[in-house]
Amino acid sequence: MNAAEFTLEALETPALTKAHLADLLFEQIGLNKRESKDMVEAFFELVASSLVEGTDVKISGFGNFQIRVKAPRPGRNPRTGEAIPIGERRVATFHASAKLKEQIHGSIDQNGASEVEWSLGAE
Repeated sequence: MNAAEFTLEALETPALTKAHLADLLFEQIGLNKRESKDMVEAFFELVASSLVEGTDVKISGFGNFQIRVKAPRPGRNPRTGEAIPIGERRVATFHASAKLKEQIHGSIDQNGASEVEWSLGAE
């Protein structure tokens, strides 16, 4: 399978949504709309369930999603100034891979404009 290149400049909103991803799979790969939507949903359900279980998610060439436990700490109500305790909590973090960082850094041209390109398939 040849790598498919996607340019996201034409998106109507600045955010890449699940619906946009499904449309890209439909238009660029040729999956039908239902398969495209189901594939995107299945991917994000798998990532979310792995994180909820405490399993790190590593996507080669993209980055790592990890669960980190933040220790309890003292806090303050900004409106009243009253001291309140903030309990221990779990948070999801994302760390971009070196490859993604290079692509982001290299995508800024001399005029300051940027373009995001994604590829699917074998490299």
